[in-house]
Amino acid sequence: MRSTKRSCKRLIPLALALALALTGCGGKKAEKHEKQLFAMDTVMLLTAYGDKGNDALTAATEVINSLAADLDPEKEGSSVAALNAGAGGAVAVSADCLEVLDTALAVGRETGGALDPALYPVIQAWGFTTGEYRVPDRAELDALLAAKDTDGIILDASAGTVTLPAGMAVSLGAVAKGYAARKAAEAMASAGAEHAILSLGGNVQTLGDTRPDGKSWQVAVTDPKDTGSYVGTLSVGQTAVVTSGGYQRYFDADGVRYIHILDPATGRPADNDLLSVTVVTADGARADALSTALFVLGAEGALEYCAAHEDVELVLITEDDRVIVTDGLADGFTEHGEGYTYEYP
Repeated sequence: MRSTKRSCKRLIPLALALALALTGCGGKKAEKHEKQLFAMDTVMLLTAYGDKGNDALTAATEVINSLAADLDPEKEGSSVAALNAGAGGAVAVSADCLEVLDTALAVGRETGGALDPALYPVIQAWGFTTGEYRVPDRAELDALLAAKDTDGIILDASAGTVTLPAGMAVSLGAVAKGYAARKAAEAMASAGAEHAILSLGGNVQTLGDTRPDGKSWQVAVTDPKDTGSYVGTLSVGQTAVVTSGGYQRYFDADGVRYIHILDPATGRPADNDLLSVTVVTADGARADALSTALFVLGAEGALEYCAAHEDVELVLITEDDRVIVTDGLADGFTEHGEGYTYEYP
């Protein structure tokens, strides 16, 4: 079996690098401070402006490292590891773990189960947690799915506990980086930064309605067929921009490509008309969760969700080479490159 993993361990994605390269240009000068770190299996780049920039970077780094330790199901002593080990009873977890799990469950309900944090044993069966990839047979997947009771998860915010049904385990990977980006941006603001951009893998979070020069932030949308290029750039204010796609992590076996985004209904990689989904909305945690859920739903389902939620905008890239930009982003989207048809429904 030949396995391939395109990971942020190796390089900062173009959407990230370009977003940072385009910040801080122009009229008003502001001191620029940058820091790169590795956390949550991802190379991250943080940029803050102004005389409080270094303080902001220190604060953001502390938040990210703390959340990385607390939300990792494989890390001994983390809230998620304790929760999984204590399935069947109420387990005390951090407030962050409670909020991230609540976000994942809420988005799952909103999207008809297209996101499910209780899919963790299925993710493990495919080898996506270890890199030891394999293709589980239908019987194995059916047994794992039958043991899952997502509706039986009980969150008690007042007691600070979560109860998982016995035999279950969860992962918060579909929300954790977006949540970390949001909390890190909040820490930067508390440290005195007014303008910053954080890139945590496919998660971009901006702080400040504009760059220091008064212009909009620019975030590139990666071309999933050529990750060294991009299909366009978005002009945004203070928001989160999160992309999920099958090109980000996958393995090949017997001539078939298996992507890491699994459909909770089948336990198999999502198989639809999409190559990537980019979500733009204020809350980074919700944007992260939605990017996965809407990828599972496919283009039609994603657009239906967007039409029903005014605070969510999308850029969809389809297998038949279309780039679909929803109405709220159309005026701020600049097309780039060739080989795609651009649509603005």
